[in-house]
Amino acid sequence: MSDSSPDRKGFTLRVFAWLAAGIILVAAAWSLPVNLKSISPALLRAAGEGTSSVAGYGKDLVDYEKLGPAELVLTAAQAVKDPRTQALKEAVDRLAAHQPELVAWGGYDPFLDPLFNLKESKGRAASTPVMTFFLPEKARDTLRGYLANSRSLGVQALLKTRDLTVTGRFVPATRPGGQPLDAVILLSALLYQGEHLSASLQRELRGLADTAVSQKALGDLEGFYLDLLSLSQRLDWVQLCELLRRTEDSKTVGEYAHLARVAPDQVPLIYTAALFSNSADRVATYLIQFGKAGIEDLRLALTEGQGAVRLLLLRQVPVSRTPAPRIGAAAEFGLLHPKIALVVKWLGFLLGAFCLLRGLDGTLFSTSTRETGSALRHLQSGVLALLVAGLLVLATEPFLLKAAPASEFKLRLVLPVLATNSAPPASPSAKTPLTMETSTLLSIGLFAVLQVSTYLLCLVKIREVAHAAVPPLVKLKLMENEENLFDSGLYVGIAGTASALVLQVLHIIPGDLLAAYSSNLFGIICVALVKIRHVRPYKRTLILQSQATAAPAAVMTA
Repeated sequence: MSDSSPDRKGFTLRVFAWLAAGIILVAAAWSLPVNLKSISPALLRAAGEGTSSVAGYGKDLVDYEKLGPAELVLTAAQAVKDPRTQALKEAVDRLAAHQPELVAWGGYDPFLDPLFNLKESKGRAASTPVMTFFLPEKARDTLRGYLANSRSLGVQALLKTRDLTVTGRFVPATRPGGQPLDAVILLSALLYQGEHLSASLQRELRGLADTAVSQKALGDLEGFYLDLLSLSQRLDWVQLCELLRRTEDSKTVGEYAHLARVAPDQVPLIYTAALFSNSADRVATYLIQFGKAGIEDLRLALTEGQGAVRLLLLRQVPVSRTPAPRIGAAAEFGLLHPKIALVVKWLGFLLGAFCLLRGLDGTLFSTSTRETGSALRHLQSGVLALLVAGLLVLATEPFLLKAAPASEFKLRLVLPVLATNSAPPASPSAKTPLTMETSTLLSIGLFAVLQVSTYLLCLVKIREVAHAAVPPLVKLKLMENEENLFDSGLYVGIAGTASALVLQVLHIIPGDLLAAYSSNLFGIICVALVKIRHVRPYKRTLILQSQATAAPAAVMTA
């Protein structure tokens, strides 16, 4: 007895060491704010630390005398509740009071001064859409005369598109009612002349103009003109110039025009993000993909600072709202080494699950039941740990199985109706949904919990038999008597599948075969683990023990 007590004490300490190590590893892995298909708020906070805030960036715009963009940034700062908003507002008000004649244009531009005499007050006390100034006939005549002397081939190609009569949605510029097209052509040419376009957008625009002139039809250039007209009806001159300097192609111009139409209240946030990140293209791509949820993610990033916005747009993934501890060192590591941190996190889940299972084995079985087949048990613990780690990864990766919600800002092609048709439109072909409903995830989680409970119940029964004060042969008979219990995972799995299918047929829960058949799958895994990992090795131990007990008895009888 004196020898067995220290052994038992040492065994108990080893069990608790396994359990403690497992808990520590899982907690440490969970604290790493890195995800495969989403980004953690803690990571955004670490990226934005020490970088410019929205209000701070707005103050820089005021210093550069870019009043129009600063006003939009001020609205965004108020939306994200930047603590320096009041200081920015006072700076904007001072600049507007000092140069009231430039408020309508959004700032000073030497290219506009000889054309519109910017120092002369136009009687407008607020930011004014630039198209308001370009539509009057006198203004268009002045612009046309100025641009006609340009030596730029791109400007001359754009001016030639004014004579084209083959258009789609515009009235030709030289015909009655063609003032909008005439104004937007002159606007495009002035932006080109003043180098207010990014280099890539400038090259693309010249190519579109040359193609339109050679084909004697506006063609693809008309789409750009429509989008520019839409933006010029919402932004003043300096606001438009600052946006187009950060826009790489006409596709992005179209996306911004679309966003301004479908989310007019969010224009200050969207515009600020474009200037803040110095990439209008990434902002448009992100919002077109994620819709209103993307707006909220972008708002969160703007709250954290410029570094957070750039990180979010660089990753192009949604923000994870899964609760997690916020540890500065872990966030810094995830920010500097995202791929390594993700591997460390998944390995932590795997090793933590393995340690917990080893400790769980120790709490359910005594040392006498663990003396054979240790290598096989380690392998089986590893397989089970892999499954548990997979479940932990799924629990911390909200967008791994469930795709981001469908965007409300997806571009839709709208064609004019040329003729009525009484026939009903053809129904779209059925497509497999890319998202997984929350009810499906809850069903899968419920079935998994039921099977884990069944698994633990079986282990408790095996331990009860193992600790019974009866000979090994009797224990073997008791194990055979519990075969129905050991098969109960299959019964629970079949019952879960049948129940889910019935509820789906009755339209009580959404129809999803994955949710139903996951119950069967978990049942098969549960029974396989119980019988292969526990029942079979323990029965083998009992058979060997009964034979060892029977051999001396046979010798004595002989």
